[in-house]
Amino acid sequence: MERRLKVFFDGGCRPNPGRIEVAAVMRGVAHVRDDLGDGTNGDAEWLALIHALECAQASGAVAFDLIGDSTSVIEQANGRVKARSEADRAHLARFQALAAAHPSVRIRWIKRAQNLAGIALNARHPR
Repeated sequence: MERRLKVFFDGGCRPNPGRIEVAAVMRGVAHVRDDLGDGTNGDAEWLALIHALECAQASGAVAFDLIGDSTSVIEQANGRVKARSEADRAHLARFQALAAAHPSVRIRWIKRAQNLAGIALNARHPR
């Protein structure tokens, strides 16, 4: 049985709305992007999920779990909650188009304190 690759994702912006940064962590390595323009925290979470999917696909893994702490984005991406805003619908459509090539992708929720991608983003902003 093949092991599933775990890819943690998180996104945010400072201030909200503001400059977006996202991270995906897989195999202990953080893949951070801060060149995605401005938006809201919701936009940042969607772009983080998409970034995690792209990283997983680029790794060549066949089966993978995308793990994040944004209940809203995870519920929408899993089809449990309808995407209400035009922006959310656009992000969802982009995610679904990219994910179509990997029907075995799973999207799971994790507590914020356990999200390795969130930890990686926080490390960029010492207090």
